[in-house]
Order: sequence, then C-alpha cells, then structure tokens
Amino acid sequence: MTPRHEQGDAQNDTQGNYQKRKRFFDRMLTIYGRKPVLEALQDGQTPCYRLHLADSNKPGGIISDIIALAKRRNVEICYHDRLALSRISRNSKQDQGVAADLACPNHLQLEDFLANPPAGNFSLIALDGVTNPQNLGMIIRSVTASPCHGILLPKQGTAAISPLAIKASAGTVFKSRLIHCDNLPQALKALTQLGATCCTLSSHSKTTLAEFKPATPLVYVLGNETEGVSRQVSDCCSAHIRIPMNNGVESLNVAVTAALLAFRQQT
Repeated sequence: MTPRHEQGDAQNDTQGNYQKRKRFFDRMLTIYGRKPVLEALQDGQTPCYRLHLADSNKPGGIISDIIALAKRRNVEICYHDRLALSRISRNSKQDQGVAADLACPNHLQLEDFLANPPAGNFSLIALDGVTNPQNLGMIIRSVTASPCHGILLPKQGTAAISPLAIKASAGTVFKSRLIHCDNLPQALKALTQLGATCCTLSSHSKTTLAEFKPATPLVYVLGNETEGVSRQVSDCCSAHIRIPMNNGVESLNVAVTAALLAFRQQT
C-alpha cells in the first residue's frame, strides 16, 4: 500500500504535469491552408510543433515543399483522413488538406497574465466583437510593432485567426502577444482589480485622447465595426474618450484606431 504522503506527492506531480501541458497547449495556434502553413515553416523563428496532412493530398508541388520543410525542421508529420483533418482545422472548406500546430511563446491565457503582469503602466488593446479577419490581422500587426503590451482577445464573438487574418498581419501573428480570455466583461473587471483603467472610445465623450492621461495601466476597448462596443462591456469601463474628427468625418476604421492607441506613449 502506498503511504499517504507518497500518494499526495504523486497527485501533486500529476497536477503539476497537467498544468504544464495545459500551458503549453494554451500557447498553441492551429493554422490551416497550404500557403499559410508553408510560410510558417519557411520562417525559422516560428516554432512548429506538428504538421497535419490529409492522406488524400496528391504528391508534388506545394505539398512536397511543405513536407520537405517539415522534415528539415524535424517537425512531426501526422496523416489523417479528411474528416479527422477537418476536426483539427475546424474549417474543412478552406484547409486544403493541410494544418499545423504552432507553439507561439507569447500567446497566453488571461489567468497567466494576471499572475505575472508587466511592470509599470502597460497598455492593452481589447477587442469586443471585431469580426472582420482583415481588421484583426491589421490590428495584430500594428500592436505587435508598437510599445503596447498586447491584445486581449475573447474566444467568442471575434474573428478567427484565419489565412486572411494571418495575411493581413504580415505574419506578425506568430510573434504577437495575444492574451486569450473566455469572457471580456469578466476579464475587464479582473484587470480593473489589478489597477488598470479600462476605457472605450465615444464621439460623445467630453474627454479627448490628448487630455486622457491616467497614471495607471490602460486597457483600450475597441468594438464591432458597425455596432461599436456592447453595453455590457461599456459598463465595465470607467473612462470614455474621443478622438477629435475634422472635415465631417464621423469615425475611423477600427484597425486605424488601434494603431493610434497602440503607439501612444504611456505617462
């Protein structure tokens, strides 16, 4: 019979291994489509964990190039029937018989971010219902290039990281810091408790972006391309600011707005 303290050690070890594996797979990004997968394999700085191929793919051409690159980089290659591959890609109409699991070191879950937040007055861009994949890709590209710490990305109601989003990001999605959360209102409340100021943009606000200078971490929340920020999310924000417009222009594209905010220097 195993002593109780040894049973406890075994349970703790099992739990520790589970958490370690969970964190590893939380950072995993599955992409699909022949060209996106080929480009990811060509980028030696993008860690590729596993390549998935449909066993119905015809040899030659880009498939042969993908296989050769995967072998050169010692990437595990798995073959599946089309139904099994569609479960992996989650897009049977566009996966072209190819998918890959990428280990993106800067992709993490909200709880990990909250447990080890960056020092100083960091800023984040949070997305509420941004459904256009090209907008998502352009936002990722701008934020990755900027001093902004990263993007808070809800798992529901936001565009998927599809080939269109990857193309619009110019491949920066693999380098970006994406913080995934299940529920944006709950995430904003948790960040507020951490000391951050959460704010939305509103054309009716009296405070302009230039006048807004809180001495705290900042979370800028950007909403859906047509409907804006939802009421539930807006209620979680303590600040509302506006970007002054000239010549009768009512608003900016959400990706342009994200770039303006991401490059804004914190006080």
